[in-house]
Order: sequence, then structure tokens, then C-alpha cells
Amino acid sequence: MGRKKVYRRSVIRGIGIGILGSGLAGQASADEGGNSRLVLGTKSQYGVDIARAQANTIETEIDFGESGNALVGDFPDELVEKFRAEGELRYVERDIEVHALGQSMPWGCVRVAADAAHQRGYDGSGAHVAILDTGIDSEHPDLSQNLGEGYAVVDSDRGDVPWNDDHNHGTHCAGIANAVNNDQGILGVSTRAALHSVKVLSGDGSGSASGVAEGIKWAADQGHDVISMSLGATSGSSIIKDAVEYAYERGSLLVGAAGNEGPCSDCVHYPGAYPEVIAVGSVNDEDELSEFSSTGPEVEIVAPGTEIRSTVIGGYQVYSGTSMATPHVAGAAAILMSTGLSNEEARKRLTEAAEDIGLDEDECGAGLLNVDAAISDGDDGGGDSDEFAVSTRGVSDVDETDATLIGELTDLGDVSSPAVGFEYWIEDQRDETSERVESGHQSSTGTFNADVSDLEHGTTYVFEAFAETDDRVVRGGRQAFTTDDDHEAPFRVETLEPSYVSDDAASLEGRVSELDGDEVETRFDYWIKGDKANTLASDDAEDVDEDDTFDELVHLESDTTYVAVAVCIDSGDEVTGGTVTFTTESD
Repeated sequence: MGRKKVYRRSVIRGIGIGILGSGLAGQASADEGGNSRLVLGTKSQYGVDIARAQANTIETEIDFGESGNALVGDFPDELVEKFRAEGELRYVERDIEVHALGQSMPWGCVRVAADAAHQRGYDGSGAHVAILDTGIDSEHPDLSQNLGEGYAVVDSDRGDVPWNDDHNHGTHCAGIANAVNNDQGILGVSTRAALHSVKVLSGDGSGSASGVAEGIKWAADQGHDVISMSLGATSGSSIIKDAVEYAYERGSLLVGAAGNEGPCSDCVHYPGAYPEVIAVGSVNDEDELSEFSSTGPEVEIVAPGTEIRSTVIGGYQVYSGTSMATPHVAGAAAILMSTGLSNEEARKRLTEAAEDIGLDEDECGAGLLNVDAAISDGDDGGGDSDEFAVSTRGVSDVDETDATLIGELTDLGDVSSPAVGFEYWIEDQRDETSERVESGHQSSTGTFNADVSDLEHGTTYVFEAFAETDDRVVRGGRQAFTTDDDHEAPFRVETLEPSYVSDDAASLEGRVSELDGDEVETRFDYWIKGDKANTLASDDAEDVDEDDTFDELVHLESDTTYVAVAVCIDSGDEVTGGTVTFTTESD
């Protein structure tokens, strides 16, 4: 890609109780415009190479894999005709403007039964939600604890964080999807997923098709579970179509606003109208279609969108729009995908569990979002006493590096002798640190446990029990514990991104600081992601006697994802950095 602006932020979690509320109303409009930039969709790298040589300017390049490439810039007519004659051209179009969909001025978590899901322990922990919008207020108390890595296609005009919100729209949508449960303000449909601000719209609420496509591709490349898009245009865009296909094929669930053109018919906005995207319409607190909600056969589900109170820069406001309905569905999708469902499975659950509220299909699709019912569909209704089921019971004997996890097989149903065990991971780092430990097979109901070791001290872990056969898996609720940290580390260690990665090796990098003149030993621990118990290896690096970086070349398997951590030792004190994840090249 031509622009790469990636910014990292630590993810910290908070626990508490939040409230819902309502307030006054605001309004924003969405007009479609255009500019002189062209988007060329090419079939091959040949087209990219020729365009680079002959274009007047190229602002952005996006590689959509097998689908081809897209380039944004100023291209001479002769180049377009050359590509068309050679069959190299997939499409050519203006880089249309895309706007934040209009707001008029909410209450929605209770109506979609998100509160019931929370009471059962489902909060989206471990899922990742990308909000493609005007940004997210990086300092909002209801959002900052959930914020992860962000990306700016358009830099913010407010503050030092490039993906910061400079409009309010993106912050409002983020709060609906995933405001933290912290005893103040509001709470979201999910409350503990990781939020990722993907700023594709400027402070005036507008952006470009190429910018939206770039943001979608970035979120998909990070492996984010849900991509929420409260934006749109009345006409389609080939580059955005490329991007949503790319993201859906890579496992992201895309959710888009139906639009605020109502009352109207067959007027669903793009990208919501694309089949890879869940198009979300809006209802009010009487289950009536919101007067502004666009309708058409592409509408897949509806959610509350009239007078929704949520976060804005430095506070809270009430807005209305399908923009507000969309993040309700995104938050629900985060909860479902946090349980291990694929994008297709989660999408199926959402529509199958939707509540019939008596509207026409073009108005509401499958019906009104019901988060708790969507979860219960995976439990075969959630209440039958003779169904295969497991429960996460707790943890014991926790110290600095070890713990004993406890579960219970509560019902076998029609299953005999399932394998039981646990999955556990560092809070907010499920993708990078998840491990499985099995306790064996169990032929009768009852408790089981597993000892886990080599944990990081002073670290919070999340875990859940599972029971599985060849074709069925059931999971218990999630619980958490924190390992002991009874002494202050004498120095600081960071694990850096590898400086070199090939098909069979990587140069692991670390940094030690705040040394007090003593020499420390250094090493790297590394393992294949998801299989630490069987693949953990260690390589010593050079000793260090001052604040400095250190490195070590390690030999690895090709096309494999690894987790690595830097370690420093001084007089028995062993201090570890955080984990980094990387993938070796194919041979």
C-alpha cells in the first residue's frame, strides 16, 4: 500500500457497572460528492508497474490479492485506454466522497437484550472491533480502556493521536458498540472487546472511496473480527467492493449502515448494500421503523437507531440514524465471535435469532437484533437440562508463574467420553498468547482441573473450560485471575518487533533500560503460536551492562506464526518483556 500510518496504543481493561440513558437530539447530513482523482482497478502487477511509470501522480496503491490491484491518482487518458485495449483494466471510476451518515439525536442495549448477555458473562472479551469512521476520542473515559491499535487514512485535526476523532460521529458509534462497563456514563452492547479506530473520514464527516477501501483492508490484514461502517454513499464503488470481498474472505464480519434516505424504497447505501456486508436498518423505542431508515432487499437486520445516547468528544449526546443502529450489531457480532464463531457463523446466528416485530422484510430483513437469543442459539436454547454442557468453575493455587484451573462437565447429553480442558490467554492478547491444556477424557459428569505453568508474573489471564468430541465443542463462561507480583522489577525489559524475518530464521530484538550499573544476562523465549507447551524454545543473547538493545538470530520453520518474548536475568531476578507475534515467510 502507498500510505502506511500505523499507531499503537496499550490496551487496558476496566471492570464495573454502567448505565443507559437518553438526552437531546443532534443532526448531521450526508451528501455525496466527488473529486478529480481516478481509481484504476488493474488485473496484475504489470498494470501497477506501467501505471507507476506513466501516471501523473499516484496517491495510493492497494493490493487485493487474487482480485487484483487498485491505484488512486491522476492518470492520462492514454493510459486508461491502453489498459482497456490490453484487457488489463478491471474498472476505472472517480474516487467518490463517502460521508458519515446523518444523525438526528438513544436507549438500545436493553431492547436488544445485551444486558441479559452481560449477566451471563458475555462481554466480547478477546474480540477486536474496527470502527471505520471519523476516529475515536482517545481520552474518553468510557472508551480509552478498550482502545487498541489505530490507523489513520486521514489525520486528525485534534490532538497528537492521528486517529483521534475530530467530529464526534465515530466516538458516538464506538460507545454504542463497546463502551466499557466502569460505573460511569454508558455501556456498550459489548463492553470488553478491543476497539480499533480506523479514521477514514475527516472532521467534516467526509472521505473517499479509496480511503474507506484502505481502511477496510488494513482492518482485515490485522485480523480484526468485526468491521463497523456507519458511513455510505448512494452509488457503489468498485474499490470498496474489492475491499469488502477481501475482508470477508479473510474472516472479518462487516456491518454497514443501510442509510438515512427514508421514507424511500430500494435506497440502501453502499457499502451496506454489498452482499458481504450486513446492512442495518433502524427502529425506534416502539419497534417502529425509524422514519429516516432506508429500505430495500439488502436490509438484513434492524437495531435501535432513534435517540441513542452515547459517547462524544469529552462527553455524551443523543443522536439518531442508521449510523447508530449499525454499532449495536457490531457489538453483538463481537460477543459472538469472542466465543470462537467464524464471521459466517456469527452472521447466521444474528439473523436466525432476530425478533419478528411485524415489519416488512424490505424494512427489517430478518427482524430486530436480539443479542441474548443469538448466544442462546449456540446453546440449543440455553436451558435444556439434557444438553452437552461444561462450566468454568474457578482457579486455585495461583502464584507468580503457576495456577490450577477448575472446570465441571455438567451434562453429557448424547455424548460419551468427551475431551475436556481449558483455553487461557493474557487479557486483551488472545490472538497472540492463547494456549490450550487438556485434562483428558471424561465419561461422567463432574469436576476436572489442569495445572498451567510458565505464566508471566503480575499478569491477568482469562480462561474458559471446554469439552469436545470430533464434531462438537461446548465452552463454559470466562473467568480471570492475576498472577502474583510480590517484588518490584529492578529494571525494565521490552520485546521489540523482529528486525529480520525470512523463511527459516528471524532476528529477535529486545531492549533493557533503567539498569543500575549491573550486567544482566539476556535471552529470548519463543514458540509456535497456540502450542507453547510443545514448542517452547530459548536462545541466549549477549550480556548487557547498560541501557541498550540486544538481539539474537534464531532458526525457525517456514510459513509459521511465532510468539517471542525478551528476558533479562540479574542475581536471580528474571524480568520479561511483552510478547510479539510474527510469521515466517514461505519457502
